[in-house]
Amino acid sequence: MRAAAPDGPAAVAAEAAAIAEHHADSVDREARFPKESFTALKEARLLGLMVPRDFGGGGGGLTDAAAVAHALAQKCPSSGLIYAMHQIQVACLVRHGQGSDWHRAFLERLAGEQLLLASATTEAGIGGDVRSSVCSVEGETGGAFRLEKQATVISYGAEADAILVTARRAADSPPSDQVIVPVLRGQARLEEIGGWDTLGMRGTRSVGYRLVAEAERAQILPLPYADISARTMLPVTHILWSSVWLGIATDAVARAAAFIRAEARKRPGTPPPGARRLAEATAGLQAMRGLVRGALARFEEVADDPDRLTAPGFAVAMNTLKTEAAEMVVRIVGQAMLAGGLAAYRNDSPYSLCRHLRDAHSAPLMINNDRILGNTANLLLAHRDNGSLFG
Repeated sequence: MRAAAPDGPAAVAAEAAAIAEHHADSVDREARFPKESFTALKEARLLGLMVPRDFGGGGGGLTDAAAVAHALAQKCPSSGLIYAMHQIQVACLVRHGQGSDWHRAFLERLAGEQLLLASATTEAGIGGDVRSSVCSVEGETGGAFRLEKQATVISYGAEADAILVTARRAADSPPSDQVIVPVLRGQARLEEIGGWDTLGMRGTRSVGYRLVAEAERAQILPLPYADISARTMLPVTHILWSSVWLGIATDAVARAAAFIRAEARKRPGTPPPGARRLAEATAGLQAMRGLVRGALARFEEVADDPDRLTAPGFAVAMNTLKTEAAEMVVRIVGQAMLAGGLAAYRNDSPYSLCRHLRDAHSAPLMINNDRILGNTANLLLAHRDNGSLFG
């Protein structure tokens, strides 16, 4: 996936972002899918942004997708996060599906129809470990198979046109021998097994489902899920999620700055009480922006090198991006709220940061930071940092 100028796709997404902003409070209050912003994204053909032009897509890279997710998240974090999750699945298909007739045809359909993709990686009985599956591909008849999964979370599953599902390769495979298969809407039956009444990110509709699917064996991505995860899903997930959290932090600081400027105009020559907190939040925002940009550059540098993508040092860098960005967004929004004071604390204020604060607190819980830090600690047993400024 090539790098591209980050302002281009974000500019194209401006109309969708404005629509997302108009409906953000309704999406949050009703915990509903942000259909208005995704209608606009489809009209702008941004769901197929990373699909190569040969398949009718936008031919964009990960930097492009990050820019759009960041722009959306400033206006409606749920819209930004759904867009990010969709593009994670697109990246897996683009990077690992072009050698298969079925997946090439699916990429053409994805771009042509602007299909929305979701994922089903979590499952009851695995304790949050997405690198293990209980369910399996089973009951093959000819070229078809059956799959049943107790998915604890499928974000926007009812609205998705296809769901990429992880499962054991066969009924007698160990839990870690996994494949991933795109299951089309007409091939799957979803039975809701859990609701979604949460503190934040309410518009993602991350409901639990019993998923039963019957599909063709040709739909299974040929590369093992372990390789897809290491080379694409893990780094792309951490980069795009962090771009969303950066969008939340960006808008929080912008609102705090607008409040401080308004207060300063009332009392010329007297710095408002929250000005120092705004300076702290701004410094944190700059550091977070550098962290995300650095991760994007690092991924683009090694994107076509499987050995470097699967090296312990790269996994440590991507894990660290996720855990640090997740902590930073909470801290920055908190500082911005202190800068804005009661105006930021109120739901009915133009400077309100209530939704920002609630959405930010989802970040350390999305693949729990403690789990990732534990994985990083294990990786560090085999990896020693070279101490270089540019390593």
